[in-house]
Amino acid sequence: MQTMPAHAAHHDDREIETLDEFDATVSARGTLVGFRVQAVDLTDRTRELLATDTAGAIFLGCPMRDDAAAKVRADGALVFPPVPNLPFDPYRGLLYAPDELFAGLDKGYEETLDARAYAWFQQTKADGDIFASMLRSIHDDAVSDALDELLRGTRVVGVMGGHAMARGTEAYAGAARLGRELTRSGLTVATGGGPGAMEAANLGAYAAPYDDGMLTESLRLLAKAPKFTPSITDWAAAAFEVRARWPKGDTSVGIPTWFYGHEPPNPFASHIAKYFANATREDGLLARSNAGVVFLPGAAGTVQEIFDNATPNYYESRGEPTPMVLVDRAHWTERLPTWPLLTALARERSMESRIALVDRIEEAPAALKRLGG
Repeated sequence: MQTMPAHAAHHDDREIETLDEFDATVSARGTLVGFRVQAVDLTDRTRELLATDTAGAIFLGCPMRDDAAAKVRADGALVFPPVPNLPFDPYRGLLYAPDELFAGLDKGYEETLDARAYAWFQQTKADGDIFASMLRSIHDDAVSDALDELLRGTRVVGVMGGHAMARGTEAYAGAARLGRELTRSGLTVATGGGPGAMEAANLGAYAAPYDDGMLTESLRLLAKAPKFTPSITDWAAAAFEVRARWPKGDTSVGIPTWFYGHEPPNPFASHIAKYFANATREDGLLARSNAGVVFLPGAAGTVQEIFDNATPNYYESRGEPTPMVLVDRAHWTERLPTWPLLTALARERSMESRIALVDRIEEAPAALKRLGG
């Protein structure tokens, strides 16, 4: 089973993102000079804060008692206080987990953090409030930082495809088998984090430690709620039923956005990097897919992703071109003739040997391996 590196090992050594890290740093070093403390509740650490030098430290959204806050400010620390009445934490140090975004699902999806954050986004976007847009930017930056920390040193393969692919279809089962095979080969699967093809690939990654029977049974359970309409609650509950029955799934990443708020994140990605800004999210997802991208049949969004990925490969602006595998010849040559344009772009450039078109989803892992060398 492929595991993510321990989180503490590879973020910036000056960043403190949990209470355990705070305690360990204070006891080992006896100083917080120059550290960044990110979204850690320090209300019960007044004694430590009063006794420790915090010159030049930065506290991002850390609740603390008044006397502790006054003391660290006097030391010359910068304190960005928590923002009251927000459904999300803009300074968060770690990515979201499905249980966090869907907490309260038993009372209906509208009660969850995910739905409340979307409602806040809709309301503040309409107001055009500078404070709200600043909070969204800080949040998205914190999410990017957490995503980089999680993925450092891992080989990431992107799986792109539309949200319309329904559970219970052969296409969905194929995308799940793809995610499972890629994960078993030691890669970390990253998707757009939403329903359809994205969910199927995250489900496959989740199913990697289990046998074929588990995937077959999971697909059967999920087919009871084929789409996230009419009820996101029923759709998400079916996924949590699968997770509860097989609780030891493997890791993968989902990178969704509240910009498409009608589309919920899928609960099979173990780590969810959810953004307010779709452009940041799109670019981040593709930029982090350092082992290549598989494009399943999709519509406008997937076509956009193909060329968002092709452009840096064409100019080599991110270094060596990364593999691109398009799945379903008829789809990408007839229905949406993306492949002819991609091959014309690639001609006589180093990306030419890094693109492939395959008929069947089963051929994608071998094509990816061949192109990746």
